[in-house]
Amino acid sequence: MKIKIKKVNEDAIIPTKGSDYAAGYDLYAIKDEVIFPHNTTKAPTGLAIEIPEGYFGGIFARSGLAAKKRIRPANCVGVIDSDYRGEIIVLLHNDSERHQFISKGDRIAQLIVLPYLSIEFEEVENLNETERGEGGFGSTGK
Repeated sequence: MKIKIKKVNEDAIIPTKGSDYAAGYDLYAIKDEVIFPHNTTKAPTGLAIEIPEGYFGGIFARSGLAAKKRIRPANCVGVIDSDYRGEIIVLLHNDSERHQFISKGDRIAQLIVLPYLSIEFEEVENLNETERGEGGFGSTGK
């Protein structure tokens, strides 16, 4: 699948894969950022993308950044809709007790393009019953 991508900032880096079999494409910071403890910052990538209809771009954490610096996407998984044409900006949250630094050119998140099903909701009075029923949060004993 080919996806159109546009640099909206001359310092932008086209996403790359860390290995041949990586699912995610690394997104890069275009400027230095300081993220204060338990705070969130907007980290621009300098890129705009054209996601095909029927797909969305998921912005996921980079495990190394989360493990080493305790930095993750603030909304856990960001969503780029297929009709969005603005700059990709990653909301990064610092879960640590220390100031964390992102440098221009650092890999800050990963993009995975995924299909989705378009649905219509049908309001009903009752749902089909199942053995599990309304049991949630550990109700299956696992």
